[in-house]
Amino acid sequence: MKRATLEEIRAMKDRGELFYDPNAPEGPELGDEFWENAALFGPDHKTSVHLKLDAEVFFYFKQQGKGHITRMQDVLKAYVKAQKAKEAAAAEAEKAARKTG
Repeated sequence: MKRATLEEIRAMKDRGELFYDPNAPEGPELGDEFWENAALFGPDHKTSVHLKLDAEVFFYFKQQGKGHITRMQDVLKAYVKAQKAKEAAAAEAEKAARKTG
Protein backbone atom coordinates (compact mmCIF):
# COMPACT_ATOMS: atom_id res chain seq x y z
CA MET A 1 0.00 0.00 0.00
CA LYS A 2 1.22 3.48 -0.72
CA ARG A 3 -0.07 6.99 -0.25
CA ALA A 4 -1.28 8.95 -3.24
CA THR A 5 -2.71 12.41 -3.72
CA LEU A 6 -6.15 12.87 -5.23
CA GLU A 7 -4.46 14.13 -8.39
CA GLU A 8 -2.34 10.96 -8.59
CA ILE A 9 -5.39 8.78 -8.04
CA ARG A 10 -7.28 10.54 -10.82
CA ALA A 11 -4.29 10.08 -13.15
CA MET A 12 -4.15 6.35 -12.30
CA LYS A 13 -7.87 6.07 -13.02
CA ASP A 14 -7.42 7.85 -16.37
CA ARG A 15 -4.61 5.43 -17.29
CA GLY A 16 -6.86 2.48 -16.45
CA GLU A 17 -4.77 1.43 -13.46
CA LEU A 18 -7.74 1.47 -11.07
CA PHE A 19 -10.83 -0.66 -11.42
CA TYR A 20 -14.04 -0.52 -9.45
CA ASP A 21 -17.07 -2.64 -10.28
CA PRO A 22 -20.12 -1.61 -8.25
CA ASN A 23 -21.87 -4.77 -9.49
CA ALA A 24 -19.19 -7.14 -8.21
CA PRO A 25 -20.63 -10.03 -6.16
CA GLU A 26 -20.36 -10.04 -2.39
CA GLY A 27 -17.71 -12.22 -0.82
CA PRO A 28 -18.65 -15.41 1.03
CA GLU A 29 -20.32 -15.23 4.43
CA LEU A 30 -17.86 -15.65 7.28
CA GLY A 31 -19.23 -18.09 9.83
CA ASP A 32 -19.12 -17.91 13.61
CA GLU A 33 -15.97 -20.06 13.72
CA PHE A 34 -14.11 -17.44 11.68
CA TRP A 35 -15.06 -14.65 14.08
CA GLU A 36 -14.34 -16.78 17.17
CA ASN A 37 -10.78 -17.32 15.94
CA ALA A 38 -10.24 -13.85 14.46
CA ALA A 39 -7.54 -11.62 15.92
CA LEU A 40 -7.30 -7.86 15.72
CA PHE A 41 -3.97 -6.45 14.57
CA GLY A 42 -3.31 -2.73 14.72
CA PRO A 43 -0.71 -0.73 12.86
CA ASP A 44 2.92 -1.33 13.74
CA HIS A 45 3.54 1.42 16.27
CA LYS A 46 7.02 2.78 16.68
CA THR A 47 8.31 5.01 19.44
CA SER A 48 10.78 7.75 18.67
CA VAL A 49 13.65 7.86 21.17
CA HIS A 50 16.94 9.64 21.62
CA LEU A 51 19.53 6.96 22.29
CA LYS A 52 23.20 7.36 23.17
CA LEU A 53 25.33 4.48 21.92
CA ASP A 54 28.99 3.69 22.32
CA ALA A 55 30.81 4.92 19.22
CA GLU A 56 32.13 1.41 18.59
CA VAL A 57 28.59 0.00 18.44
CA PHE A 58 27.21 2.77 16.25
CA PHE A 59 30.06 2.75 13.76
CA TYR A 60 30.02 -1.04 13.55
CA PHE A 61 26.47 -0.90 12.21
CA LYS A 62 27.00 2.27 10.19
CA GLN A 63 30.02 0.86 8.32
CA GLN A 64 27.74 -1.90 7.00
CA GLY A 65 25.96 0.70 4.88
CA LYS A 66 22.42 1.89 4.36
CA GLY A 67 19.87 0.43 6.75
CA HIS A 68 22.08 0.49 9.83
CA ILE A 69 19.27 1.78 12.07
CA THR A 70 16.99 -1.03 10.88
CA ARG A 71 19.72 -3.58 11.60
CA MET A 72 20.11 -2.19 15.12
CA GLN A 73 16.34 -2.50 15.58
CA ASP A 74 16.48 -6.11 14.33
CA VAL A 75 19.21 -6.97 16.86
CA LEU A 76 17.16 -5.43 19.68
CA LYS A 77 14.03 -7.32 18.57
CA ALA A 78 15.98 -10.59 18.53
CA TYR A 79 17.23 -9.88 22.05
CA VAL A 80 13.70 -9.16 23.30
CA LYS A 81 12.39 -12.35 21.67
CA ALA A 82 15.18 -14.42 23.26
CA GLN A 83 14.59 -12.88 26.70
CA LYS A 84 10.84 -13.53 26.48
CA ALA A 85 11.53 -17.15 25.53
CA LYS A 86 13.88 -17.50 28.54
CA GLU A 87 11.26 -15.98 30.84
CA ALA A 88 8.56 -18.30 29.50
CA ALA A 89 10.82 -21.34 29.93
CA ALA A 90 11.68 -20.31 33.49
CA ALA A 91 7.98 -19.86 34.30
CA GLU A 92 7.21 -23.32 32.87
CA ALA A 93 10.05 -24.87 34.88
CA GLU A 94 8.79 -23.19 38.05
CA LYS A 95 5.26 -24.40 37.34
CA ALA A 96 6.52 -27.97 36.79
CA ALA A 97 8.59 -27.82 39.99
CA ARG A 98 5.53 -26.79 42.01
CA LYS A 99 3.56 -29.75 40.63
CA THR A 100 6.25 -32.26 41.60
CA GLY A 101 7.32 -30.71 44.85
